[in-house]
Amino acid sequence: MSSLLIRGGTLIHQNGESITDIYIQNGVVSLGAKEQTADREIHAEGMLIVPALIDCHVHFREPGLTHKATMLSESKAARAGGVTTVCEMPNTNPPTFTVEALTDKVRRAEQVQDCDIRFFMGATQPEHLQELRSVWTGTSEEMKHLKKRCCGLKLFLENSTGNLKIEPETVHEAFKMCSEIGCSITAHCEDPLANATAAAATTSNDVSAHDIMRPAESEAISIEYAVTLVRNFGTRFHVAHLSTALGADYVRQAKAEGLPVTCEVTPHHLYLHTGHYKELGTLVKMNPPIRSDADSAALWKAIADGTVDCIATDHAPHLLEEKRQHPPLSAPSGVPGVETMLPLLLTSAAKGIISYGDIIRLCFTNPNAIYRLGKQDITEGSSPDILIIDPSEKWIVRASELHSACGWTPFEGFAAQGRSKYVLKASEDFQLPPENPSQVV
Repeated sequence: MSSLLIRGGTLIHQNGESITDIYIQNGVVSLGAKEQTADREIHAEGMLIVPALIDCHVHFREPGLTHKATMLSESKAARAGGVTTVCEMPNTNPPTFTVEALTDKVRRAEQVQDCDIRFFMGATQPEHLQELRSVWTGTSEEMKHLKKRCCGLKLFLENSTGNLKIEPETVHEAFKMCSEIGCSITAHCEDPLANATAAAATTSNDVSAHDIMRPAESEAISIEYAVTLVRNFGTRFHVAHLSTALGADYVRQAKAEGLPVTCEVTPHHLYLHTGHYKELGTLVKMNPPIRSDADSAALWKAIADGTVDCIATDHAPHLLEEKRQHPPLSAPSGVPGVETMLPLLLTSAAKGIISYGDIIRLCFTNPNAIYRLGKQDITEGSSPDILIIDPSEKWIVRASELHSACGWTPFEGFAAQGRSKYVLKASEDFQLPPENPSQVV
């Protein structure tokens, strides 16, 4: 097997950094091996060396929605953005409600090389929970294999793309069962009654009304309800795409109680706000909606104080013609993001808003632990996926240079500083790829 030597890069840890050489042979890392020679070398002086990132919230649209994207196309986008592990949501066609549907997704994913795709199962009715139980507690080799590829249960407490809202009477049962079998729940937290009431009082047809029709209070009410169930059953619970200051306060309080509650925020809720409706229109329509700039600031504060555990993209590609349909409020919700997450965060790090260690904590260490993915950090004797970053490269985000099949980004024209330079996957025996990972095919 080939050997590789990465010379002089800065290895980023969650709590610090060090300049070191990294020698890799037979897929195994040795640190500080200055006297070694190798078949291939990367001169990484001035570059950052980190474990390849995890995006714990994506929609890759396969099966059933492949006119929007596929596992293959979106895995290429992920890798080009420094992400080699993703957790994929159940709202495909058919939804991932059954052992059969999960088996089909795992089979498809095993043909994809650029990315390790794990899958959530979903549920709207009690029989779907029993399918999850079969996977989570089964003793056959088939079930053990499926469990290794399953992230846990995803619940939609309100409808979003796919209309998979769980029946209210089943929510209690889901929390109880998942506590019993040791399975985590991740939830889209919005309150249907609060949304319906707000929508009924709204007469505007402008896309900016989307935020009014799904108000901040809706998220807070839903999180409060879910935390009550966590308090009752002890279920491990993760809030998907936290979007509001109110919601962050409820998560902060739950953590202060010592409850097993974690959360994620998305780049679009961090970098976009309701003022962007005027410029971008339906391109920034999503669920939950983009919020006020005060909410965005509160999410950054929640990152700084440790309330937020992960940054994940909710990567949700739709075709441009779908997003531009009329009336605007009928356009589908969701934006692509798996390839732009890293440059956005690197740019914030260059400005001193967060540290490089924060990026590793939020996009590798914490999601790896929360979802028990078993990915390896860059340590002596490990076999991790490795990402090499040029933190000084300045460039402009252009959809024409990105890889998602949808062909657009809400961050078109963003002036970025920092870029993925090499993505080295352990499963490929650390073969040296083209210098620009966007050329990986």
